[in-house]
Amino acid sequence: MKTTEQGSKSYLISIVMVAVLGGLLFGYDTAVISGAEKGLQAFFMEADDFAYTDAWHGFTSASALIGCIIGSALSGFLATNFGRKKSLIIAGLLFFISALGSMRPEFLFFEYGLPTFSLLITFNIYRVIGGIGVGLASAICPMYIGEVAPSNIRGMLVSWNQFAIIFGQLVVYFVNFFILGEHIQPLVEEMGKGIAAINPAAQWTVTTGWRYMFGSEAVPAGLFALLICFVPETPRYLVSIGKDETALVILTKINGSDKATQILQDIKDTMVVKTEKLMTYGFLCIFIGIMLSVFQQAVGINAVLYYAPRIFGDMGMDNPMMITVFMGVINILFTLVAIFTVEKWGRKPLLIYGSLGMALGAFGVALTFGHAGMELLTAASLLIYSASFMFSWGPICWVLIAEIFPNTIRGGAVAIAVAFQWIFNFIVSSTFVPMFNMHLTEGDDFGHWFTYGLYGILCVVAAVFVWKLVPETKGKTLEDMTKLWKQKSN
Repeated sequence: MKTTEQGSKSYLISIVMVAVLGGLLFGYDTAVISGAEKGLQAFFMEADDFAYTDAWHGFTSASALIGCIIGSALSGFLATNFGRKKSLIIAGLLFFISALGSMRPEFLFFEYGLPTFSLLITFNIYRVIGGIGVGLASAICPMYIGEVAPSNIRGMLVSWNQFAIIFGQLVVYFVNFFILGEHIQPLVEEMGKGIAAINPAAQWTVTTGWRYMFGSEAVPAGLFALLICFVPETPRYLVSIGKDETALVILTKINGSDKATQILQDIKDTMVVKTEKLMTYGFLCIFIGIMLSVFQQAVGINAVLYYAPRIFGDMGMDNPMMITVFMGVINILFTLVAIFTVEKWGRKPLLIYGSLGMALGAFGVALTFGHAGMELLTAASLLIYSASFMFSWGPICWVLIAEIFPNTIRGGAVAIAVAFQWIFNFIVSSTFVPMFNMHLTEGDDFGHWFTYGLYGILCVVAAVFVWKLVPETKGKTLEDMTKLWKQKSN
């Protein structure tokens, strides 16, 4: 293994693969609700001390996103003061605690199997804890990969983080499918009438199935928390705390001895001022990072990912969980498109084409949903919408957020950008069900076409935003971005 002259690709790949496990947990934690939410809804509708309304269910389904906002907001402070590695260890432990707590929220304090308002609050606290882990991982994993990867393959390696996110979602779709087994999801009209009123094939889902779905996350969470202990800290963080020699050792293992010395000097040149203010490089730099995050969520993709089985069920599909798994496979394939073209085509073209593809899919859903005989066209439009996101906004947004900010403000700037991402994720996810079910007159489809029509319009606006304002970062070093923003701010 040559590490002194050319660097070791196997070393680089090994540490990147550990880091992307954080992305897998990100996807797993956020998508586990898709299979569990109906059983969870039926369970809490059995409560006697409060009414578990659609609003409560929307909040509970999206409560992890509150933690995501907190975690992403804290990520800059933790990454800057404790390092990227220690912050990811904390994230892994939070994932683990959340998985076990969500599976059995009654632990120590409540009677098992008795739904109460206090139990609902406790369950949501555990979901928020997991969300904090997701928020940390979502900001720091791409930051970690971006800071260890050579510039010529950085976009591809950061894109693997998005692949891991989508793979985590696919894994949990499969896990939920196999946990459900021969059981079925309860029907909405059965809920709240007592467990005896629910189809016998769905009763296990209500009492036990959703618990296993949440608890299954403890396995990858424990593995991530363990493996992250064995990866190195990033060279750029080490330089920022004065550990130049340690940084050089790691850079040499990754890039080879000759390049390592040059890269170290470039890092030190941009680290002369360690405490630059967030707006040192101008408002536009921060604004673009924030809006990339806003558009990634405002286009509505997570409303599909989180509620996929419910959506396909409402379309009249016989086996919505199986179709959800199929959608997960399609998502994986189109994420690979981004991974293998991002360094060839660049970031901007993928974002623009993806935005237009999503708009086409969203408008297709808006025009066909709920019309008899058009179910397959609706499903195809949803798949186009989802696939277009997966080769564009899914991975490329994370690549750009990891790349565009100067070294000295990256921790804080990434934290702000990712916090906005989770804020809008929460807004989209918590409003989807009530917005989708809106009616102007009894029985009309206003909510269906309005929701996806709105998403389609936002996709078009996102394409224009990228075309006009977002800089291309293909082939540029992280230090080049410092120079670019310095020129723009002068």
